[in-house]
Amino acid sequence: MRHLLRREETLDTAQLDDLAEQPQRAARLVLSAAAAGEIEAQALLGQILLDGRGIEADPALALTWFGIAADRGHAMACNMAGRCHEHGWGCSAGSTRAAEYYRRAADLGLDWGMYNLANLLATGRGVAQDEAAAYRLYRQAAELGHAKSMNLTGRCLEDGCGVAQDVAAAHAWYARSAEAGDFRGQFSHAAVLLAQGQWELARHWLGRALELGHLRFIETALASLQAAALPAIADIVEGYARRRDALRAGLR
Repeated sequence: MRHLLRREETLDTAQLDDLAEQPQRAARLVLSAAAAGEIEAQALLGQILLDGRGIEADPALALTWFGIAADRGHAMACNMAGRCHEHGWGCSAGSTRAAEYYRRAADLGLDWGMYNLANLLATGRGVAQDEAAAYRLYRQAAELGHAKSMNLTGRCLEDGCGVAQDVAAAHAWYARSAEAGDFRGQFSHAAVLLAQGQWELARHWLGRALELGHLRFIETALASLQAAALPAIADIVEGYARRRDALRAGLR
C-alpha cells in the first residue's frame, strides 16, 4: 500500500495501489489497515471518507479518523481536522477549534498548517488578530516552498501588515510564488510587471493565472483588470470575461 502527501491540501488517494481502478477494494484495504492501527491509513481513511472515493462519503466519520490520526501526531491529519472544523464538514463550523488543529499541524512543521493558522490570525477568526504572527507563519511556510504563502508574504511586505514595508522584497516574493504555481501569485507578479511596462511578461503570467484560477478569483481579477483599463492587454481582459462566463454557466 503506497500513499504520499501531495503539495495540495489533501491526503493523496490517487497514489494508493489500485484506487483508480478498484476504489472499493482499495477503501477496504485502507479501512483494514486503519483498524489495525496504521497511522497513515487512519489519516488516508479520513480523506477517502471526506471525498467519498470507494466508500460512501461520511464527513463526520472522516473527522473522527482525522482526529484519531491527529492525536497520534499526524501533521496533515491535524490540518484536515482543522479544515473540517473551519468549514463545518461533519461538525458545526468553528474557527476556534480549527485554529487549535492548525496550530498543532504548524508545530509539527506542516506548511499548510502554518498557512491556515496565519489566515485565521490575519483576520482574527477564532483567535485574537495578530498580523505580526500571521506574517511570521506565512514567511515560515514560504521558506518551506509553500506557493500560496509566498504570495501572502509578499502582500504583507507590500502593505506593511505585521512587518516593516519592503516593496522590493514583496515583488521578489510575488515572482517566487508565480514560479511555484500559485495563480494569485501569478496575478500579483503580473500586476507588478504591468506597472513596469513589461507587457509580454505580464501577459504570460496573466494567462497562467487565467488557466489555474477558480471563479471567485477570476471575478475579482477581471474587476481589477477592467478598472486598470490598459489597451495593451484588452484581449486578456476579454479572455478573463469569457472564462468567468463559462465558469458561471457551469454552475447552473
